[in-house]
Amino acid sequence: MSGQKILIIEDIASLSIAYAGHLETAGFECVIVDSLADASVELEQGDSGFSAILLDLQLPDGNGLDWLKKNAGILSELAVIVATADGSINRAIDAMRLGAYDFMVKPLSPSRLVTAMRGAVEVIKSVRADVKAVDKSGPETDGLEGFIGASEPMQDVYRQIKNVANSKATVFITGESGTGKEVCADAIHKSGPRAKKPFVAINCGAIPEDLLESELFGHLKGSFTGAISDRVGAVQAANGGTLFLDEICEMQLKLQVKLLRFLQTGTVQRVGATKTEDVDVRIICATNRNPALEVEQGRFREDLYYRLAVVPINLPPLRDRGSDITLLANTFLKNFATEEGKDFSPLSADLATSFENHSWPGNVRELQNLMRRAAVMFDGPQLDKTILPEFSDPAVQRKESGETPPVSSQIMNQQPANSAFGHIETLSQFDGMTLDQIEQVVIERAVKNCNGSLTKAAHKLGVSPSTLYRKKEKWDASALPE
Repeated sequence: MSGQKILIIEDIASLSIAYAGHLETAGFECVIVDSLADASVELEQGDSGFSAILLDLQLPDGNGLDWLKKNAGILSELAVIVATADGSINRAIDAMRLGAYDFMVKPLSPSRLVTAMRGAVEVIKSVRADVKAVDKSGPETDGLEGFIGASEPMQDVYRQIKNVANSKATVFITGESGTGKEVCADAIHKSGPRAKKPFVAINCGAIPEDLLESELFGHLKGSFTGAISDRVGAVQAANGGTLFLDEICEMQLKLQVKLLRFLQTGTVQRVGATKTEDVDVRIICATNRNPALEVEQGRFREDLYYRLAVVPINLPPLRDRGSDITLLANTFLKNFATEEGKDFSPLSADLATSFENHSWPGNVRELQNLMRRAAVMFDGPQLDKTILPEFSDPAVQRKESGETPPVSSQIMNQQPANSAFGHIETLSQFDGMTLDQIEQVVIERAVKNCNGSLTKAAHKLGVSPSTLYRKKEKWDASALPE
């Protein structure tokens, strides 16, 4: 770490000296100034050699945030960590949105300061070592890190990913189910300096409530029934990299408190442990709910929401992505056809128009599953409108062919009756089906009626969302070709 210079901008001498002491013990070289004017002088020197800045926001000759806005070039050349008091957290978040690497609330933890500064220096080293010339304003015609599509809504997503990639700012991704929130999180990870470090994903809705704390923070042997050995959690497994918390709004309030403490301190305490351990992890989270509404209704902590939603990214639904739909469909079809040893032609103009006019309640995931099914069930080379029931009128087709609709289709398309179980004679339609099959029909109908939201369906069915996630994962796995 020798030779990495840090500029400390802090007007309280006792604090700046303490910061410098902690950083110099860790191998950094520090320069202290007590005003923005002196900071500008230091940075204007021809070969200052600074790698990062520790910036206080309240200074005698101005506000640190305003200084960053006026000197935007600083954020592209140096990693900036903002030190702030509790009352100015909103301005610290604004600094993160401008491109600051991280922010910490005073009093600063020595270990957290050193860990954050090491991460900041690694970021700027990575940026300086990147010799590729990238025009950040140019369109991404081929997508970005796992994404496919060049529509204007996706161009905006790509720009946001590029802007936030080199920061440690927490990102809150929102969007309907199936829009690609995990793909977005992975793209942020792969586009930044942590790309070679772990990317760990946890679905907060798919893990039983009583196990989620252990999954996140780990546990010691004997700390609870079933803890037969020491185990690190997802946070420590992601050390140096990125932790993706999907369906974050499913997390119980008592665990939200522990997550908030981790975000504030940069330390974790395993279940059953008496000491904390330092970690360096970037947090990205996602939900298909409206997080502001969850806060308003008391299901999600407001302080945690504002700590997580430093950089919000909303993914557009597939129906708003125009010609991306055809591009995605042809890409999926080509890939799945290769797996099946078949050859398919691209979608015809008529079929492409039908695809682009479809509402796609399940978004990209629905399209992907449809194209997999088409590759398995059809011989090719050309597909027609019958590949998706919603594109045609199944009732008319059955009437013309004299075909009797399948039991599951009859049940799924029934109009609900006034009584709790509908007309009693409809129960005979379940004859010959296993309990698991009946359960699948009922759950899939509930999800469809909730526009693809497993969370809303679980609420209507009176079960935990994690129950539906586990069942869906089992059904999806059994449906995949071997």
